[in-house]
Amino acid sequence: MRKLFFIPIIGFIMMFSGCEVEEPEDVDKPKKMAKVAVLVTEGFHDGEAYMPIGYLTNKKVHTLVIGPETGKVKAYNSDFTINIHKTIKDVSVDYFDALIIPGGRAPSKLREDEAVVGFVREFYKSGKPVAAICHGPQVLITAGVMEGKTATGFEGIKEELLEAGVDFKDESVVIDANLITSRTPPDLYDFSRAIYKSLDPEKWEKKVEKKEKIEKEEKLEKEEKKEEEEK
Repeated sequence: MRKLFFIPIIGFIMMFSGCEVEEPEDVDKPKKMAKVAVLVTEGFHDGEAYMPIGYLTNKKVHTLVIGPETGKVKAYNSDFTINIHKTIKDVSVDYFDALIIPGGRAPSKLREDEAVVGFVREFYKSGKPVAAICHGPQVLITAGVMEGKTATGFEGIKEELLEAGVDFKDESVVIDANLITSRTPPDLYDFSRAIYKSLDPEKWEKKVEKKEKIEKEEKLEKEEKKEEEEK
């Protein structure tokens, strides 16, 4: 089963030209969809970053890769890379609707960065969804927001989670208020779906439909005006 699961993951990653994520839109441009931050640095897990991004993009959700510094970083488990488009200092919690923290070796580096930890703490306290998979919860532990929470994570950090006051559950996805956690790559579908549902998709779908309707009406109005001028 484990081998069968990794086939679609590898296939999905191969879809990305040049082994890296397509350049995201500028953070300063207005968006008509939900906006999700994906927090990574050198040593991230390729599937745990790419799969949620792909799932959400397919659902018309805008994702923006952020980190301590801008530039290309490499996955620890493959030769795939991802481009960090904005630094933590370049963005604000208010801009986003959710935060994703993939696992791998990156979380151990992210938790050593005070600016990153502060951003994660502020994001969690805002009440917006924060999703972490595998080693991702380590950053939340350092941020001091895990005590009394029900969560899961990679088996190797179970003791650390318990010491932080977490009620650990060995389940594919665990949701406690605005906290979403998962264990490992085989849980990625449940993890990604839980993130999408936390965004209140019906609200965003209606918003997108309304925006598209307005744009269509404006385009039609311009065409009619152009026809009148040409007469």
